[in-house]
Amino acid sequence: MTKGACYNSFMYSVYILECADKSLYVGCTNNLERRLLQHNNSKYGAHYTKIRRPVLLKYSEKFTNLKEAREREAEIKGWRREKKLALIEPSYLLKRPSKISFKEVGVAGPM
Repeated sequence: MTKGACYNSFMYSVYILECADKSLYVGCTNNLERRLLQHNNSKYGAHYTKIRRPVLLKYSEKFTNLKEAREREAEIKGWRREKKLALIEPSYLLKRPSKISFKEVGVAGPM
């Protein structure tokens, strides 16, 4: 890095948690490890996950830009459960009859 250069070392994560009641929670953070601990252990976890502990990290994506991370979070939050499960585990589409395509979820299909 050169003197005076602006440098942003943040990485933002969009993540999906599975709660104890098997519901899914989608969030965004700049520190995934800390946020997962908060969801499971502290008063700073989201209210939704506080009453559904423990939670497990099932999926995450990394972004260098907060705007893109928030847009992706909003996109995934708008999906039905079935589509979120297909993103977490692409083979989900092979196990269950579905109207969702691999392309729609953004993963490679079976080889």
